[in-house]
Amino acid sequence: MKICEIQCKTVLIKSKLPESDYCINPYVGCMHSCAYCYARFMRRFTNHPEKWGEFVDIKINAAEVLKKQLTHKPKRGVILLGSVTDAYQPPERKYGITRDILKILLRYDFPISILTKSDLVIRDVDLLRQFSACEVGFTITTLDEKVARSFEPHAPSLDKRLKALKVVHEAGIKTYAFVGPILPGFTDLHTIFSALQDKVDFIMAESLNAKCGNWENLKEILERDFPSSLLFFQSRLNKEYWAKVESEVRQLSEEFGLSLKNFYKH
Repeated sequence: MKICEIQCKTVLIKSKLPESDYCINPYVGCMHSCAYCYARFMRRFTNHPEKWGEFVDIKINAAEVLKKQLTHKPKRGVILLGSVTDAYQPPERKYGITRDILKILLRYDFPISILTKSDLVIRDVDLLRQFSACEVGFTITTLDEKVARSFEPHAPSLDKRLKALKVVHEAGIKTYAFVGPILPGFTDLHTIFSALQDKVDFIMAESLNAKCGNWENLKEILERDFPSSLLFFQSRLNKEYWAKVESEVRQLSEEFGLSLKNFYKH
């Protein structure tokens, strides 16, 4: 894993995502190395010869740059921390850039949303509970650790994520689960929804986007670790299958009393 310290010119960026107005990414790249990561297109904007998931750039001046940007009083809106990276990936333990960013945002009390796979977010509960509008989400793709180790090899365990989700929720902070991308034959929706009870205020779900340059990575993992599932997996990547999955997600949401905010289809 190659780690570099870099200087950034801007950190608060207008977002094109439907659930946020701005995004902040304290890092470029991600140590979690998830095979299905949609953000691998970001590699073309770097000078890295390494594959996506094999490098991380640390924006060491991010907090300072954010402070300057906010002096220009941008229009108030929801800020998503971690749209193309995980703001709580391992280097955050050493650098604390995300925490410094939160301290600055708290002064302006911008509404914030965090999406992560890391239980490190618990460290910042003291800050998060001071925001008038704050939500923390955890990505849950599977609860099978063997499957997780294949598709998201360096991400924190599912057990840690579920425990952290409960801690944050019980701290009075709005929480959600991002169930996705749903992996055909590997994402057990019934088991996941059951485990999320009493831990989240709402859920979002997403179909797998196999058209964003990650199919070769997925295929390689399937051939290596789950060869008997390759044909089944590939044959489900169509509109008919995802329509059935969406129907199942909505039915399970009602069954387990979970509020479904959105189901994203690609």
